[in-house]
Amino acid sequence: MTSTPSSAPMPALLATGVTAGHGGRPVLQGLHLSVGAGEIYALLGANGAGKTTTLSLFLGFVQPVQGRVQVLGIDPVAQPSAARRQLAYVPENVALYGQLSARENLAYLLDLAGQPAAPARIDQALADAGLQADAHARPVAGFSKGMRQKVAIALALARQVPALLLDEPASGLDPQSSAEFSRLLLRLRAQGVAVLMVTHDLLGAADVADRIGFIEHGRLREEVAATGCERFDVRQLHRRHAAQEARP
Repeated sequence: MTSTPSSAPMPALLATGVTAGHGGRPVLQGLHLSVGAGEIYALLGANGAGKTTTLSLFLGFVQPVQGRVQVLGIDPVAQPSAARRQLAYVPENVALYGQLSARENLAYLLDLAGQPAAPARIDQALADAGLQADAHARPVAGFSKGMRQKVAIALALARQVPALLLDEPASGLDPQSSAEFSRLLLRLRAQGVAVLMVTHDLLGAADVADRIGFIEHGRLREEVAATGCERFDVRQLHRRHAAQEARP
């Protein structure tokens, strides 16, 4: 009696043959992209290439004209609330309540998401995101961009979801905070979290990503997987990225 091979695990994030855009203008054209559990995927491309639109697909903000999008097997357009419960999203420009402290922002936003958390869990998320303990109770109105970014990252951590979407996550972070953030992503990967981040930071991506994808005019032109001790040939990646940025 022969056994049937088990099927491959379902990707946490999947876009298959997606054409989509804004206001009738196509941005993504036949996009194929998948991110598995416990994988960090970095998506690079010039401004207007379709990076942020790709994130919007998984959030259900953009509806495909053609193709299929799934978040843990859920269609984010047909079932947006169910899909978003599986996701945490960290935008480049973080919107927080300035009069509230970092701790209060997390408590309030977690309540809105239907995922209230104990104070100890909130403080742990803020610490894991790299925010100093003496800043937890301070109003975020006085925070730098990098500190606000850490609060947004802490919110994503506190939600404890299986997939994480990041839009220029290191924006505003100093070198030490960027290094701390990279270590945090590696811990999340070890916990089985799927991470999709869009970035212009090629070196930062090469430090943590399992795969790097280059998107151009709405199509995924190339994917490079990390291999060996060196992981990526950074010089070769830089030449590819620079050539892509230079093309109209």
